[in-house]
Amino acid sequence: MNKLLLDILICPKSHGKLVYNVSTNELFCYESMLAYPIENDIPIMLVDRARKLKDGEIT
Repeated sequence: MNKLLLDILICPKSHGKLVYNVSTNELFCYESMLAYPIENDIPIMLVDRARKLKDGEIT
């Protein structure tokens, strides 16, 4: 994940900071408890495409 891109992206639901998760290739937002997928190196920043984070994924 490009660091510059990660620095400017925010969660569309909560406007919170995003964290890149290497193992799932997703962007996590701990404020909204959502994980946004990355497809072909493009973050899909749509709430409808995000999945809810599970308790075990919260650090």
